[in-house]
Amino acid sequence: MYAIVRAGGKQYRVTADDVIVVEKLQGERGTQIELGEVLLIGGGTETVVGTPMIEGAAVTATILDQTKSDKVLIFKKKRRQNYRRTRGHRQAGTVLRIDAVCPPGAERQAPKPLPAERVVVKEKPAMKKKAPRAEAKPKAASKQTPAPAKAAAQKTSAKKEAPKKKAAPKPPPAKKGASKKDAPKKAMVKRPAMKKPTARKTTAKPSKKK
Repeated sequence: MYAIVRAGGKQYRVTADDVIVVEKLQGERGTQIELGEVLLIGGGTETVVGTPMIEGAAVTATILDQTKSDKVLIFKKKRRQNYRRTRGHRQAGTVLRIDAVCPPGAERQAPKPLPAERVVVKEKPAMKKKAPRAEAKPKAASKQTPAPAKAAAQKTSAKKEAPKKKAAPKPPPAKKGASKKDAPKKAMVKRPAMKKPTARKTTAKPSKKK
């Protein structure tokens, strides 16, 4: 049998022996409480739906611990104003263990004994350690069978007896044209200096009188 209950403005689907975390509820560890806001009960022969609550139904639970959630950082900034604020917040919560789902008219059950250790609801997965790398084994030296000395001697003698090929004669180098430096220099012909024109002497003509 399961039920849908409302606690702290949130809805939870619960069955017997479930462990849930709800918004903080007043009470010490080990006290039994009732969640009276039951919206739906199902899992039996019939499913009962509330309008909006089921009158007379309840879910009994035991407080296991009062905890806080993981820290949430709040950072505010205003540019060009030298304004920066950092705050942290941890939401308070209550860990509940569901004892029983009680439909209308059913008797309330006595609370179950608490566990010896506190229940940890959320556990961060442990970091897996990397296995050390296995050292590479040294490669076995390849076994090379030494060649017989006679065969090596025959190869060397064969190389010596083989006639060497004569290199092909190189063609004669092509004649390069006479360089500019080797060409005879032309004789420089001196031209006579230009004579400056002489200034003409002008004589004043006598004026004719009438």
